[in-house]
Amino acid sequence: MQGMPFCTRCGNRVADDARFCPACGQALGASPAAFPAFTPSPTPLDYTIQGDNLQVVRIRLQPGQEIYAEAGKMVYKTGNVSWESRMSGQSLGDKLWGALKRKLMGESLFWTYFRADSPGEVGFAGSYPGRIQAFDLKPGQSILVQRDAFLCAQSSVKLDIAFVKRIGAGLLGGEGFILEKLTGPGTAFIHAGGDAVEFTLAPGDALQVDTGCIVGFDETVDYDVQFAGGIKTAIFGGEGLFLATLRGPGRAILQSMTLEKLRRELTPVRTGGDERSALEALGGIFGSED
Repeated sequence: MQGMPFCTRCGNRVADDARFCPACGQALGASPAAFPAFTPSPTPLDYTIQGDNLQVVRIRLQPGQEIYAEAGKMVYKTGNVSWESRMSGQSLGDKLWGALKRKLMGESLFWTYFRADSPGEVGFAGSYPGRIQAFDLKPGQSILVQRDAFLCAQSSVKLDIAFVKRIGAGLLGGEGFILEKLTGPGTAFIHAGGDAVEFTLAPGDALQVDTGCIVGFDETVDYDVQFAGGIKTAIFGGEGLFLATLRGPGRAILQSMTLEKLRRELTPVRTGGDERSALEALGGIFGSED
């Protein structure tokens, strides 16, 4: 049986009779039009974040500015904004290694790049209710964010994989061993579920958090996962057996809603309340997404 064809620009599967790729808009059967050579513009990014708990970031691109985003995050763009999906990296080896790292981070294989030759606008939003936060990163400045938090960034911002340094945090934390590392210079945007709460931790300050509620933190913040007090509290307190501990100095950003909590609330059959049963709490030993 003959397989479905693929788009030559972004690699997306398309129907046999399709004339355009539904993912990137490339005309099928045509050679993908490559962007011309690009030098990042030093002009600061002009943007506004609108909305309450269903926020949209509106980015007004100037000639020479380019941003990239996770597939499916774009809401709209003006007609003069060009876009293409491509792998990052110069050589084939760099592209393949970057694709592997993005799969480990839970991201798509391709980034979507947006550029305007004349002033244009493009908007992005998260995949579920929440708030958008911008980070103006200086050269070499980094922030660690959980998987699925990344929304979009200037092309000068490097997104890479980061592994948690402690075995306990990787095995017991809801985020696993892998985080995403955003390094400047440039502006990057992340999405937090529900409302975002920001803390500035002084050296030695500690904050204990539900593991799934961590959105991001500065590279200077120490991250670990520890047992949540006594047995009775861990099993019947509704928060699971483990809590993440963030220790300063640095900034930490939390979210009030996680995808796991949203799924539980939308489940047709509920036992009432928001607490987990003892068996559900014990199940947190073997992994949790909350």
